[in-house]
Amino acid sequence: MAISARTAPKAAGRDSLEIVLVTGEDKKKLSDYMRRLAEERNIPNFTRDAMGVEVSSAVLLIGVWGDETIGLNCGACGFENCSELKKAEKKEGRDFRGPSCAYKIMDLGIALGSAVKTASILNVDNRIMYRIGTAARALGMAKSDVVMGIPLASAGKSPFFDRVFR
Repeated sequence: MAISARTAPKAAGRDSLEIVLVTGEDKKKLSDYMRRLAEERNIPNFTRDAMGVEVSSAVLLIGVWGDETIGLNCGACGFENCSELKKAEKKEGRDFRGPSCAYKIMDLGIALGSAVKTASILNVDNRIMYRIGTAARALGMAKSDVVMGIPLASAGKSPFFDRVFR
């Protein structure tokens, strides 16, 4: 999956991805922190997704550095040109850091799709989860600007779909 993400097509051929595999005690820290976020933010879906992390064998984190522009000056980031984005002060948002080049965010999406495609071909249960990336960044497990997490399991029925809301 990491290879599929790394070799996925990228805008202008520029790789700005961060890929991290989380297992063992770090996986437990991740799920514990997600439960804490559920309480702090009063968002039960953090608990639901923490349960997915707990039953997973591993979690693959894929993130992107959003300020590594490709020079198109398209303005999708909200700036007139790429050099303005590069000079802009990076600001921590609630979950991620921005601003980000729209093409880097698209690269992240393509990499995520490539990774889960590979998992699917290998019959590995998985699901892309925003909340995992949020917690992983806060814990310093991933350092890139925008991060998503993919829990992985092999079960008779995928634990990541038809989930109970708690």
